[in-house]
Amino acid sequence: MKYFFYVIVLLLASCKSIPAPATSEGVGEIMNFLASDELEGREAGTKGIALAADYIETLFKEYKVKPYFKTFRDTLSNFDSSAAYNMVGFIEGTDKHLKNEFIILGAHYDHIGRIKPKNGDAIANGANDNASGTTMVLELARYFGTAKTNKRSIIFALFSAEEKGLLGSKHLAKKLKDNGLNLYTMLNFEMIGVPLQNKDYLMYLTGYELSNIAAVSNAYSDKKIAGFLPKAKEFNLFNRSDNAPFHEVYNVPSHTYSTFDFTNFEHYHQVGDEAAAMDFSHMANLVNELIPVMEGIINAPEQEIKYN
Repeated sequence: MKYFFYVIVLLLASCKSIPAPATSEGVGEIMNFLASDELEGREAGTKGIALAADYIETLFKEYKVKPYFKTFRDTLSNFDSSAAYNMVGFIEGTDKHLKNEFIILGAHYDHIGRIKPKNGDAIANGANDNASGTTMVLELARYFGTAKTNKRSIIFALFSAEEKGLLGSKHLAKKLKDNGLNLYTMLNFEMIGVPLQNKDYLMYLTGYELSNIAAVSNAYSDKKIAGFLPKAKEFNLFNRSDNAPFHEVYNVPSHTYSTFDFTNFEHYHQVGDEAAAMDFSHMANLVNELIPVMEGIINAPEQEIKYN
């Protein structure tokens, strides 16, 4: 039923090609590179994360995503290294009015680099944290770059220096606000590499009670995509990821989707956060389940997501 929906939407939009669904093989290819030892844990400002940036740029170009600024690299103004930059892609909306409203789909692509060795391994590869969220954004970029169904404009923002205190998203939120960008909503992806257990929803949303984002998300799906995780509120996760600066600077609905529930993954900021510990089939399924949700939000005639 879901793929039939894709076909109808794309035909109505007179698209020339239909994007292939996400697959475990495609997700795995991205994850295995981003979480490889070659990238040495992707710490902000290092050679390892520069390799990740090169890879992201290659994929953006392949997916026909344009740079939002002069280049894809947005050098951080609040970090003490010129080698720290967000990667910022852009697809202009197709509707002459709605294209002036922007949606940001984001994730941080940095991690913590090298740490105290454990069993001879000192690289904190950051597969779940947050190559997984980065992969989601790249897969959504692949979809919309092919489908060209987005009536609103989309920014694909992959942040550096999240692990240094959300520096990449703080920088970009301020820069976009200063430049007068009209932001509708910011949707962030963090630690989605393993499935939730014993839940009746696929992902939880940080700041669940602050807006109607869960209800809007679920309305566009034939499954319960988004739910409430009490521990997310208990640990104040809303303010601990890259959605927070956009909430603070813009005061628009800005939330993070995640599947890390404190019980289903034991390698947070450890050397065991490897690609081999991820569930690529689960990740591909999340991408495919989220596509009609993202299309619904991006193409709705009115701004549906509102703060409570």
